[in-house]
Amino acid sequence: MQFPSKAEIATLRKQYPIGTQVELVSMNDKQAPPAGTVGRVWGVDDAGSILVRWENGSSLSLIPEEDEFKVLEVAL
Repeated sequence: MQFPSKAEIATLRKQYPIGTQVELVSMNDKQAPPAGTVGRVWGVDDAGSILVRWENGSSLSLIPEEDEFKVLEVAL
């Protein structure tokens, strides 16, 4: 696994600021929330994972290159 550069992390943090609302489309993980679950971004870590608090109580992170999701509302 290759970690993203600092510039790529900065771009992700601008693209998915804290408070952004997302909806899960698909995730290849046994512990994934069901498709259609909505959550709020609470950060982007140094590995480039998008940290999400899902409405079902899960806090499983999104991996932008692997998981499919859509942005419902971008936090300002």
